[in-house]
Amino acid sequence: MDEISLGVPKPVLERLPADDEVAGTDMQEAVAGWEQRLNQAVDDADDDREAAARVLEAIDRFEQRHETYDDLVPELRAWGQSPIYAIAWRTLYADVIAQLYAHDDLGEHLDRERNARLVEDGIRMQDL
Repeated sequence: MDEISLGVPKPVLERLPADDEVAGTDMQEAVAGWEQRLNQAVDDADDDREAAARVLEAIDRFEQRHETYDDLVPELRAWGQSPIYAIAWRTLYADVIAQLYAHDDLGEHLDRERNARLVEDGIRMQDL
């Protein structure tokens, strides 16, 4: 499997307040760290299926974080606070997930692994 390359989309960085350069740097460092850990997980995997399983675990965590930030947006607005950072991080998580699915043949492996998990979970549920 080819090396994974991730980045912070320019529109996400452009939406951040102009006087705050720290948030953009934090996002870029976070994405670089995720990229490094994902590539290490793929390299350590015995085959493409195991690699896809490891990446899918990361995607599951990204989806949970996306939902957390999504839940924060209306709460921040209700308290009269700006949700710009929550929106930016929510958008970043969604974009990273999309980048992973768009990466060469990784998306196909991820779909197969997700479907295998659904079938496996369904079989386990029927055994109860």
